[in-house]
Amino acid sequence: MTSEIACATSAAVGSITDDDECLARELESRGYSVHAVVWNAADVDWGRFAAVIVRSTWDYHLHIDAFRAWLSHLEELGVTVWNPPALMRWNTAKTYLRQLVDRGVSIVETRWVAQHERTSLASIVEAAQWEQFVVKPSVSASAHRTWRGSISEAVVLEANFRAAVTHGGVLVQRFLPEVTSDGEWSLLFYGGEFSHAVIKRPRAGDFRVQREHGGSSRSASAPAYAIASAGAALHEAEVLHAKSAYARVDGCLVNNRFVLMELELIEPDLYLRSHADAPRRLADALAL
Repeated sequence: MTSEIACATSAAVGSITDDDECLARELESRGYSVHAVVWNAADVDWGRFAAVIVRSTWDYHLHIDAFRAWLSHLEELGVTVWNPPALMRWNTAKTYLRQLVDRGVSIVETRWVAQHERTSLASIVEAAQWEQFVVKPSVSASAHRTWRGSISEAVVLEANFRAAVTHGGVLVQRFLPEVTSDGEWSLLFYGGEFSHAVIKRPRAGDFRVQREHGGSSRSASAPAYAIASAGAALHEAEVLHAKSAYARVDGCLVNNRFVLMELELIEPDLYLRSHADAPRRLADALAL
């Protein structure tokens, strides 16, 4: 069997990221050769790899139909893919959160708006009685086209909202002030087992915690109840679809409970450099 592994990336990245280099070194110590391969590059023989690990495909949401078709192509080839295509395909649209709610997972308060739905932004936030809210596309990554507003601005922001709904499905969520006051937690799981946690904070004056928007992160010890709740949310996703090799469970601590914001199963930053044992744990979970 081939010992080559593809670390799927995007054209804008084009190489193995600094964080994923930790995993590559671990896999190479086990006899594998790891190559960065752009997921939508032409004429790639994906069948020659022992496995494809989806890591920095950070433009997938801009080419969602092509990305889903690529996952199906890998399935047809019979290539080992992590995470499993069925799990990633489900995770491409944030409507997955509705299924988790139905299975008892606590998420940030959300209203789902279908593409072209006529409901106004003002009617949504007034009925929900949210002082502040966040609007995000159902298919999005890295806070792409995500914005924040207040109930007093809802009428003025209607044009922005209508443009978003015309483009696709939309989520309107209550803004959690804990994001800016306490930070957003990311809990990392490999093979369904908790590994470590980081806490992320937005830059001053912003609400987005992503590094590309000026956010910062640091290692932190998550409370036991947060780890248990995050693990339970991941478990429900795996029951619905397939076992994960890696997952990042993002959320906030609100009144001593963990509130899920996102379940990241496609291409999240896994903060491998934040814990010495993380690369080994992830390599073990890949079960190569």
